[in-house]
Amino acid sequence: MDIHIRPTPTSTREAVYESLKEQILQFDLIPGTTISEKEIALSFHVSRTPVRESFLRLAAEGLLDVYPQRGTVVSLIDLELVEEARFLREQLECAVIRLACEHISNEALAELELLLVRQKATMNAQDDKAMFDLDEAFHKLLFDSCNKRNTWNAIQQMNVHLNRSRKLRLAADHNWQHLYDQHQQMVQAIREHDTETAVSLMKDHLHLTVQDQSFLKEKFPNYFKP
Repeated sequence: MDIHIRPTPTSTREAVYESLKEQILQFDLIPGTTISEKEIALSFHVSRTPVRESFLRLAAEGLLDVYPQRGTVVSLIDLELVEEARFLREQLECAVIRLACEHISNEALAELELLLVRQKATMNAQDDKAMFDLDEAFHKLLFDSCNKRNTWNAIQQMNVHLNRSRKLRLAADHNWQHLYDQHQQMVQAIREHDTETAVSLMKDHLHLTVQDQSFLKEKFPNYFKP
């Protein structure tokens, strides 16, 4: 990696932080990897100060473990935190899809339909990064359509380990038909104001993370916290 960044302090700090975060979330820096301020600063052609600040932010988010006198390590995925985030999302997303069944606008329904079209194209292209982004966009739109944007933003603070697990699953297995089918069925239930079906679908959808854990731990045993 050899990246040049404009030298203004704020943009440098943000650029280093965003780049490192993206590398961790995309598994370009795999869990358990040791990284150093000096090496990262050299690769970005910046001083160590923005790197140190980025390390602290990423550590606060649970993406890095900083050990004094020993070094900094990309954190292992913590399945207890994955489950806690999944639990939170289940409570809030079931409530939101219930609201959507009651109040969603025709414009928001049309946007959901468009996302389904884009997801189908992404499945054909087997683009796991785009599939993750479109999955996120689908769920975010449900919150937006119910005027619960701040609730969605609050969820993101707990989502780090869950998102790493989800990204790993999408990259490891490109059979995403079940995800698409569940999204499609949710939209149909919302359109028909079928609250019970919509909530049941959302619960099943969010439980996929639990079902995926054994597969991921077997395939990537060194990526997870014991």
